[in-house]
Amino acid sequence: MLIGVIFYVWKGIKFINKDFMYASERLKGIDVFVCVADVGSFTAAAERLSLTSSAVSKGVARLERRLQTRLFHRTTRRLSLTDAGIAFYRTCTGVLAELEEAELAMNAQDTEPRGRVRIDLPASYGRLHALPVILKFVEDHALLMPHISFSDRFVDPVEEGIDIVVRIGGSDVWPQALGHRYLGAERLIFCASPAYLGKYGEPRTDRDLEQHSCVVYGRRDGMVNPWYFSGAEPGDMERRVMSGRIAIGDGEGQVVAVTAGHGIAQLPTWLVAKELDAGTLVKVLTHLETDGLAMNLVWLKNRETLPKVSAMLNALAVNLTPLGTLGE
Repeated sequence: MLIGVIFYVWKGIKFINKDFMYASERLKGIDVFVCVADVGSFTAAAERLSLTSSAVSKGVARLERRLQTRLFHRTTRRLSLTDAGIAFYRTCTGVLAELEEAELAMNAQDTEPRGRVRIDLPASYGRLHALPVILKFVEDHALLMPHISFSDRFVDPVEEGIDIVVRIGGSDVWPQALGHRYLGAERLIFCASPAYLGKYGEPRTDRDLEQHSCVVYGRRDGMVNPWYFSGAEPGDMERRVMSGRIAIGDGEGQVVAVTAGHGIAQLPTWLVAKELDAGTLVKVLTHLETDGLAMNLVWLKNRETLPKVSAMLNALAVNLTPLGTLGE
């Protein structure tokens, strides 16, 4: 009912009755709730909505009473969504997105990217390469409001309502609801600092690594990601879990440790290109280098015709490569 009421009001069918007034109040509650969830506090939401903090707080409280459920965990230091709040937030943002799509469809001649677009990026690759592309794009499109998150976990764009995802790894089979573009495969190399190699020597074979300190990627479950070694035949690849002296659950953190002389690591070239150019890291075991995970640009098909989504997709597709950002 809410979407129908909003749509007909937008088309100019003006009527005033109890159902409309009730729906209007529900819409106000959605706006306030989504804004609080986006900015993370009543005070910041009040500033954005030009309301008092008290009005925002009361608006959320009224919404919680109507839904008969708590939407936020409240403490003196932080505000976070409950499980019910997360589910309701996804529904609300979907409603607002449908309204936006209807408006843009009725005004198709407006091709200027505008409005909120949700983008999820891999943590390290996103910060180093994708984020600069997005920020440069935003400089030229003042009406665009990107909502950017960073995560190395599996992200379901359909379930989480994310317009665009840059993904490293994943299946070759994509759901019908998603569009995707293959960017290429990252290149994995072995590297260490000159100081470390000067002290402990350079490994000549993969078995030599057993006598060296390895800096590996450690996951939250306590396991470590395997290393990949090229085989004797083209296309052959061996996976092997290494005994790491240091396990770090962040790619940039691994670079810091290796550059500081704590061992050898297998890292993608997009992560260490600057260090290699500067000479603070050098390659070892070059004959064992291999392609790593596939890199893809993924998006919601039902949103791809929106100017804000299509323009952002084009900017990312043109500039992102497995080596980093084009032109670096």
